[in-house]
Amino acid sequence: MAAVPAVADPSVSSKRAEAQQVLGQLQQLDASLGRAVEQYNLANVKLARIQRDERENRHELQVAKKNLKASQRVIASRLLTLYTSDQASTLEVILGARSLDDMLNRMDGAKSITSLDAQVLKQVKQFRTAVKTNGRQLASAHVEQKRLVRERAARKLQIESQMAQQNRLLSSIKGEIARIQAAQAARQLQLAVTAQARLASLNRATQQQVADTVVGISAITPSTDTVLAPPPTHTGAAGVALSQLGTPYVWAGSAPGGFDCSGLVMWAYSQVGVALPHSSYAQWGYGVSVSRDQLQPGDLVFFDGLGHVGIYIGGGQFVHAPHTGDVVKISSLDESWYSSSFVGARRIL
Repeated sequence: MAAVPAVADPSVSSKRAEAQQVLGQLQQLDASLGRAVEQYNLANVKLARIQRDERENRHELQVAKKNLKASQRVIASRLLTLYTSDQASTLEVILGARSLDDMLNRMDGAKSITSLDAQVLKQVKQFRTAVKTNGRQLASAHVEQKRLVRERAARKLQIESQMAQQNRLLSSIKGEIARIQAAQAARQLQLAVTAQARLASLNRATQQQVADTVVGISAITPSTDTVLAPPPTHTGAAGVALSQLGTPYVWAGSAPGGFDCSGLVMWAYSQVGVALPHSSYAQWGYGVSVSRDQLQPGDLVFFDGLGHVGIYIGGGQFVHAPHTGDVVKISSLDESWYSSSFVGARRIL
């Protein structure tokens, strides 16, 4: 009988190859899902802004309508006075008018109209214009509101569909995922200890610098060749975000117990008194731009066409809430996906 050579179990190699293929699919799905979540968040930010503007506009419309009624009563009273007077030219104006608009126009051009009458006429026209303008703005806001609600609903369905697909993929390689997650947890613990020590050292250096400063801090006007130093709150926000390591990713989450990427950033900065919107796309509009070689702990780092955001913690690393199925963790800017999809950074002042 021929000797049978000893070989590795082909089922194990096959399973590992399958796991790597599924992990590649998951990475692409995660990026798509992250963009969908942040676009959903951006729709919420826009919707809240429209609803606020709509409330203000509705109030302004009510005020304009009241003012218009008051000025119309004044002009009606004045018309009665003019009609009962002996001013022939004024009588011609009133009797020759075909409508209220025509009468107002005729009165506006009549020589017999006093400066007081002219002022009242001007107010009538202003308030009528305001009523029309506010009405158009409200109608436009209502249309935009309905569009955003539809967009948000579509994004929600897209997110739920992609999450279901992701869960199916994950369940197909549970064993491999468990092994990878165990290795990642050990690595994250090591990274967290190093990051916390680095931030503590930076905080001590900042406090010493403030203590050594004789002249008070003054406002600095940014220029094209000057990058403003981060305020003391920066390291505080980074430290707060690090305190949430291991918290599950929850889309649209913005509180301990569950975060998405922009929700973590918003919450961390809110803990140091800085208000940011719950959307990576909207957060890009805050602060000032900072190059990668000038990053400081607390700077916001953006990826994937602004579809993902994290908080830089120094050492080429950042803390973020990556995607559904994952947890708040530390990643490196040099990792292939983050390096290739890096968009830029912002320093919140």
